[in-house]
Amino acid sequence: MLSGLMNLLRACFRPKADPYVHTGSDASGRQDGLLWYKDTGHHSNGEYSMAVVQANNLLEDQSQLESGCLSSHDSGPYGTFVGVYDGHGGPETSRFINEHLFRHLQRFTSEHQSMSVEVIRKAFQATEDGFFSLVSRQWPMKPQIAAVGSCCLVGVICGGTLYIANLGDSRAVLGRLVKATGEVLSIRLSAEHNASIESVRQELHSLHPDDSQIVVLKHNVWRVKGLIQISRSIGDVYLKKAEFNREPLYAKFRLREPFKRPILSAEPSISVHQLLPHDQFVIFASDGLWEHLTDQEAVDLVQNHPRNGSARRLVKVALQEAAKKREMRYSDLKKIDRGVRRHFHDDITVIVVFLDSHLVSRASTVQSPNVSVKGGGVNIPHNTLAPCTTPTEAGTT
Repeated sequence: MLSGLMNLLRACFRPKADPYVHTGSDASGRQDGLLWYKDTGHHSNGEYSMAVVQANNLLEDQSQLESGCLSSHDSGPYGTFVGVYDGHGGPETSRFINEHLFRHLQRFTSEHQSMSVEVIRKAFQATEDGFFSLVSRQWPMKPQIAAVGSCCLVGVICGGTLYIANLGDSRAVLGRLVKATGEVLSIRLSAEHNASIESVRQELHSLHPDDSQIVVLKHNVWRVKGLIQISRSIGDVYLKKAEFNREPLYAKFRLREPFKRPILSAEPSISVHQLLPHDQFVIFASDGLWEHLTDQEAVDLVQNHPRNGSARRLVKVALQEAAKKREMRYSDLKKIDRGVRRHFHDDITVIVVFLDSHLVSRASTVQSPNVSVKGGGVNIPHNTLAPCTTPTEAGTT
């Protein structure tokens, strides 16, 4: 019965090919159905593992790992950059971030001649400003692009320091060895901005004291203005600039009352961590993973298995959990096409960055080879974007 239903669904909802996702093997990874993975590779501070599984018609998660020179000039500093961008309402914003954020970071690092919180903050703002300019240009022809946005999680390892910057509800979790017991404990490094968190709702109320409807419980889910779960993002211009919250934007995205100040913010939460010799690895992942695994479960999966294929293993276990929740077999879930698959789980991106203490502790002036990997095998030509798609549900991330 179930297999017959899935065959019917596949026949009815078979999507068009996504030109931004490679369907064959990629020089920097491999493809297995809707799963792309690179089981192992080297970066300036150790090894890494990446995996992406697609659920939406168009992949809305984007990601990258850049290692080597972190500035526009070859003089350094050197280190590792990790980015996970979980789009919503469409893929345009996450693709834009994937193409521009690291370049902005390199530019500001060159100007400041070092890595810092200020450099990262400026790179985020320049990316936000760039996407706003794009929306302004495309608005007359494609107004729905104003309702497209993305979470943005970034990690930068430079000179023994780990910077974590976040907008939205993706998450970075550190695995730290406790020498006395031999356990590896999970330590959450990122601050999240989701209205389901009471402190986030309190922050929104304090920023908008005159708006009793700034957060609304809708279908048992807290949403900002009843529309979206996250309170910070890149994009989502319709909730930042009142002039875009009007026709011809779809009515479901338009607010009845005009607003005077931005409802959502693009100001990242940034934390700085001095890495210690017993810090083993960091898991960077979109919220699609954390819907199915706790921080400690994810850390245990990485710690208790070989490094090779760590990210792919995390994705697989998350998918097994998703299948179990729907009382179906993992093998049957794998047969469901993208688009229809979104009813069972979200796009999921995982990057596991292993830390070699000898490499981490060296000076940021020590040159290392350049590495550049885009998750999903996605390579977007410079200054291009996919055609704007109709946002299906901007209220989810």
